[in-house]
Amino acid sequence: MLIRYGYEITLNCALPTALVCLLSVHNDHAKAIRVPERVFTTPIIPTTTYRDLFGNQCRRLVAPAGDLTLWGDATIEDSGQPEVAVPDAREVPAAELPDECLVYLMGSRYCETDRLSQAAWDMFGTRAPGWGRVQAVCDFVHQHIKFDYQQARSTRTAFETFNERIGVCRDYAHLALTLCRCLNIPARYVNGHLGDIGVPVVDPMDFSAWIEVFLEGQWHTFDPRNNIPRIGRIVVARGRDAADIPLITSFGPHLLKSFRVWTYEVFDLPTT
Repeated sequence: MLIRYGYEITLNCALPTALVCLLSVHNDHAKAIRVPERVFTTPIIPTTTYRDLFGNQCRRLVAPAGDLTLWGDATIEDSGQPEVAVPDAREVPAAELPDECLVYLMGSRYCETDRLSQAAWDMFGTRAPGWGRVQAVCDFVHQHIKFDYQQARSTRTAFETFNERIGVCRDYAHLALTLCRCLNIPARYVNGHLGDIGVPVVDPMDFSAWIEVFLEGQWHTFDPRNNIPRIGRIVVARGRDAADIPLITSFGPHLLKSFRVWTYEVFDLPTT
């Protein structure tokens, strides 16, 4: 299966403003790319790229005063199969975790492990460790939160989501990964492209957020927002939470004028 994905974002800055953008897909997908990403800016300005501490590709630029449009587009090959559950995957005891996993056990900007630890153990402490306990966390979060774009708030934390019981995909992800961390299960935040391939309900196209959890020596995908196996998930960036991987970091004020994202199946590669 071939999936075309991309974005078109227009900002307005009153003054020249430095930006860092995390909009390109993660290098994990490099071997699956069939049409390399093309990135354009209008007006045309120079950009550079680098890898951050989490291995994400970041693009640096200085937006001129006035409107700036960022446009990117690529095509990737996917198996076309839904994600596979691994119900026998076991938890790794904290003392045996790889060093690089330990940061994903700790609290972070939006994930207050100290404030949710007791609730996590009260709700899930008697569950058998492993895949089933993580799925129970995701089931709870999926049922506990009401999805509402109109109630989105960029400062909402996992603890606030737990109490307010409302949010968007990033809030589902923050709450689920926080509860996992409280249970000594490493969990990290992911954003990327997720189209409507294979699902009957079509949501407005946007970037999506989900989580990855470390079980049985490897990272596994869980999605408390949708909570069903999906086809064609494309990772853009990973971090401790949304504070690590904002789509655009602006070192000065800006106005978002337009935002468009696409992710859909195609059946042929371009001939030129």
